[in-house]
Amino acid sequence: MNQNLSSPSASPRLSVNPSSAVQTYLGVDIGAESGRVMAGLWDGRHIRLEETHRFGNGPVPIGGTQRWDLLHLWKEIRAGLARAGRDSANVRSVGVDTWGVDYVLQDKHGEWMGLPFCYRDIRTQGSVEELCNSIPRAEIFAQSGLQFMEINTLCQLLAAKRQNPALLEKAHRLLMIPDWIHWALSGATAAEFSNATTTQFLHPKTRQWSRGLLERLEIPTHFLPEIVMPGTDLGPLLSDVAAGTGLADVRVVAPATHDTGSAVAGVPAGALGNGRWAYISSGTWSLMGVEISEALLSPEALALNFTNEGGVDGTYRLLKNIVGMWLLQQLRAGFAAKNGTTDYGALVQLASHAAPLRSFIHPDSPEFLRSTDMIRSIQDFCKRTGQPVPETEGELVRCVLESLALRYRQVLQSLETITGNRIEVVHIVGGGSRNALLNQFTADACQRPVIAGPVEATALGNVLFQARAAGELGSMAEIRAVIRDSFQSEMREFHPNAESLADWESAAARWSDPAA
Repeated sequence: MNQNLSSPSASPRLSVNPSSAVQTYLGVDIGAESGRVMAGLWDGRHIRLEETHRFGNGPVPIGGTQRWDLLHLWKEIRAGLARAGRDSANVRSVGVDTWGVDYVLQDKHGEWMGLPFCYRDIRTQGSVEELCNSIPRAEIFAQSGLQFMEINTLCQLLAAKRQNPALLEKAHRLLMIPDWIHWALSGATAAEFSNATTTQFLHPKTRQWSRGLLERLEIPTHFLPEIVMPGTDLGPLLSDVAAGTGLADVRVVAPATHDTGSAVAGVPAGALGNGRWAYISSGTWSLMGVEISEALLSPEALALNFTNEGGVDGTYRLLKNIVGMWLLQQLRAGFAAKNGTTDYGALVQLASHAAPLRSFIHPDSPEFLRSTDMIRSIQDFCKRTGQPVPETEGELVRCVLESLALRYRQVLQSLETITGNRIEVVHIVGGGSRNALLNQFTADACQRPVIAGPVEATALGNVLFQARAAGELGSMAEIRAVIRDSFQSEMREFHPNAESLADWESAAARWSDPAA
């Protein structure tokens, strides 16, 4: 395959509604490590992004639990919107995307009922087994389409019922994290579809809550809000928010509020049909999958533990959650504690000089999900599986990057098996797309061309979907064409190195050995 896969030559003719002036759409994009307010400047043909405000995020340990500090996030969001109110012209709307699965319980006055838990909290350990002892795995999959992970909202509610059942009974409303922020902005109490699908109790066929599933688990359903689709206008900013930020006459419009949903909307895919290109949204988690028109609930999808998450325009994202840059983030924290290297670019450079294909981990092994000493966790895994133990910073980082590439290869092969389609190209978007070494490893391991970028796919998917809701764009094909045309210089292609094929095949065989 020698053609320029990122070429905009196949771009559709845009049925845009060119504005007389640049229009601004504000995207609030919050991940597990940081958040920001981004201004999308749309001139009727191209989109440009400006970072208005960036702030930190992370779970807060308290009383032996892990919680989210939503008041901190709300304070920072307001600060970012206020800055946008001062610096941006013609602001039309704002929309929010965040990670999935976590939620807020409110009473009838909108007050919190308990501090919101982080999905890494230990209360859900063993909950998948508990869940499947109550209801057969196949039944749960048929009513949710979701992979089985102890971080899912269903497992969290099961833990909440076990620990504090009165709290669930008294709760008036459950809102996912981005829905709660939309409530704080507009007063709307709706559940946006893409994030609702991460709960493991939204039916993949009816696209409504699987109330019967919850009732069988004796989990209340009275607090579940109405489901709305991406692009829904939730109303104007509340008057106090508008006054405090200087944003008058601004609407709140729900994008795909699950950040991966917005990231996939921001993938600059070309003419290849659904299921023929794969994406990796690379951040704290690596979400790898394909875009399909209907949820795929086959026995193979269940057996391989794939998930069907909601996308835009009624699509689904058939994907696998892979522990991603979390591994590198935690390694970096360990190096910092030892006064070692902390610059990501320098760490990748050290990895490039380390011996290749020497030691591997399975990124999704349980010991890595909540590890507080990633150096030790990786070394213990290699020692336990009879591999050379990585000692230096470069060896440890290379072990992580090569292991991720091999995991991507395995997921790619599973996607082709489940869908019956050959995947021709892999798009990598998000912060991890800047890691050229991992991109090349992915191309080599998967034996597929990789197109990396744009980094800001999530923010682009967020703001451009708002622009489409305002009538500025007509289709997802047009959104993706705009991204290709606007960010062509940022996108890079990586092609498999034929000389390393045999080495990667041998590495894949060693990586998949049950002993490892």
